[in-house]
Amino acid sequence: MRAASERSLRFLVEKWLAPSPAEPVHVTEFSRTRTGGRRYVRVETSTEQGGRGLFFFRHDDGCWCVFPPTADTPSLFAHPRAA
Repeated sequence: MRAASERSLRFLVEKWLAPSPAEPVHVTEFSRTRTGGRRYVRVETSTEQGGRGLFFFRHDDGCWCVFPPTADTPSLFAHPRAA
């Protein structure tokens, strides 16, 4: 089980985007997913090499992740037609 600090949005932003005073991060979008209505946030930073951005998704257990909850992940399977 991960510590509560490892589930926070702040921890993940620092882990994935490594902000600094010279390269701060900015929340550029926040809303809810179409499927399931779960929260997500887009965070971006700019560096000399170019911009970087990531989406973070809030899961049912309260933790933030860089991947959406399973229920919100699009399915690649086609449903059979009713006969």
